[in-house]
Amino acid sequence: MWVRVLGSAAGGGYPQWNCTCPPCRAVRDGSRPARPRTQSSVAVSADRREWFLLNASPDVLAQIESFPALHPGRGRQVPLHGVLLTDAELDHTAGLLLLREGRGLDVYATEAVHEVLCHGTGLLRVLEAYCPVRWHAVDPRADGGVPLGGGLSYRAFDVPTAKRARFGPPDAAGRVVGYRFNQDGGGTLVFLPCLPELTFSIRAELDGCDVLLADGTCWADDELTRLGLAAKTSRDMGHLPISGPGGSLEQLAALPIGRTIYTHINNTNPILLEDSPERRRLEQHGLEVAVDGLELRI
Repeated sequence: MWVRVLGSAAGGGYPQWNCTCPPCRAVRDGSRPARPRTQSSVAVSADRREWFLLNASPDVLAQIESFPALHPGRGRQVPLHGVLLTDAELDHTAGLLLLREGRGLDVYATEAVHEVLCHGTGLLRVLEAYCPVRWHAVDPRADGGVPLGGGLSYRAFDVPTAKRARFGPPDAAGRVVGYRFNQDGGGTLVFLPCLPELTFSIRAELDGCDVLLADGTCWADDELTRLGLAAKTSRDMGHLPISGPGGSLEQLAALPIGRTIYTHINNTNPILLEDSPERRRLEQHGLEVAVDGLELRI
């Protein structure tokens, strides 16, 4: 299985256009080692010829241009064969509209996500006015894997969240999911950019995982409130913080996972600064920080 991290930042990217937090200032003025990042998205493939996107960020066009394996071949034939969505958040779905010039788009989403995109934001109804949209229903209750071709398959699993639902009922099943990808004769990838809590059922999905791309939104639960940038904590926004008692670092470092790589990193997170003590702490525990352009062969 081939994996390319197209974008590793949370919504707004890094630096965020309207932010002057310490990490944003540092990457703009070059005062500390840090690399800009686009908004979270990943590409996976069984053979480097047919690719699937995991979420479609508002930066999707620049991300495609930065990765030659996604460039068109003869005419307008492209190696992109579908988009798998973890939720209906704008920073994970707005890029779908930018793919409207294609001959059609295959979108993999749960019923709850599809309902929001059709009747909440209306995003898919707008897209359907420009190109055919083929919806593949994702069922997080299903056993076994769903084949994508070339020996690559996925299984979705529910990620319960108390995050406020902007559209649709807050208790809808499948409002947020993670994905576990398997390659025949190869390894296993888990994509989990939204992790409110590391429940027993989610831990079970990590068993035998070679690579975990995990939610790294905030370092501390009070990160945004302490900076005076928001009234909500990381947990309020549906993201388990990395540090602190019960944080993802404490829990994930203890699990037998091949590689754990944080992605979906908010612009305020000090792990974006490569010389920060927070980054060193992750490295001491064997955890990594994703950067745009990271490629993995699993």
